[in-house]
Amino acid sequence: MSKPDELLVDVAALVESGRSNQMSLTVVAGGAVITGRLAPEAVWRQRVSEVVAGSARLSDFSAVFSGTSGKEGLPTHLHFHVARILQGAVGIPETGGMYRVAIEDVSAWTMGDFSYSDH
Repeated sequence: MSKPDELLVDVAALVESGRSNQMSLTVVAGGAVITGRLAPEAVWRQRVSEVVAGSARLSDFSAVFSGTSGKEGLPTHLHFHVARILQGAVGIPETGGMYRVAIEDVSAWTMGDFSYSDH
């Protein structure tokens, strides 16, 4: 999108305000379909930091995620947790992952988390 969808920015702002972490969303960005639940950026950063800290090879990167964005104003990114990239009938990863998507890169979106089937 050349100009981010104002409604999507409003949804992200409500999640960032901490008033709700129950918003499930599906977006198309860069041709990929990503579906999952939104989290406030601070919560997303903390969880990624914890996961990275637990890795022998990646633990040095933990501090990058443990800080705050330092930016105020309207959100510029969506922070997905327990999310999947849908590829055909499969969701990758099956257990859900952590994704950060620039709102300006979203070309289509809908409320709700799409299910998938391995059958």
